[in-house]
Amino acid sequence: MSKTTPTLLQINTSLFAESGNSSALSERFVSEWRKKHPEGRVVVRDLSRSPIPHLDGARAGALFTPAEKRTAEQNAVVAESDELIAEIQSADVIVLGLPMYNFGVPSVFKAYIDHVARAGVTFRYTANGPEGLIGDRKLYVMAARGGIYQGLPADTQTGFVTSFFNFIGIRDIEFVYAEGLNISAEQKAKALETAGEAIDRLAA
Repeated sequence: MSKTTPTLLQINTSLFAESGNSSALSERFVSEWRKKHPEGRVVVRDLSRSPIPHLDGARAGALFTPAEKRTAEQNAVVAESDELIAEIQSADVIVLGLPMYNFGVPSVFKAYIDHVARAGVTFRYTANGPEGLIGDRKLYVMAARGGIYQGLPADTQTGFVTSFFNFIGIRDIEFVYAEGLNISAEQKAKALETAGEAIDRLAA
């Protein structure tokens, strides 16, 4: 992590880019963070505007091929993965805008983590089990949902996201939920206001 200028990595996963509710919440966090860290650096990874290709056999093969045996095409695939990983490694704080689509994470985010989870790079297997290699840093997850899912079996996101980031070594995770956004205009306004207040406290 940075020892001088603090760096924040903003990952947006909404299909609607900055117009998505989760993106708006993550942007609010970034805005508040900038007030506290005016000298800070913000890196934006918008998976709607710059989607990561989903894994297929060729891409998976490139990630598993030893460096000295890769083709030029495979090197290009690995370079994309390396860039994503470097962004996480250089970040002191990560904010993830995460909508819920059909009871799960956006497919663009699944593609993203498939390129970040690299044996020997972001994690390794040991005699005592898997070990994350990224190193801990603060992760804030802005979870926007159309219905009410928090604490229920249908909330497939919280455990999944927590398990993945724990797996690569990130354990300091905090969720901000904005739920029921499609129930009514009143519910949406209330949920976004409550989430916004939570963000202001966390970023203070």
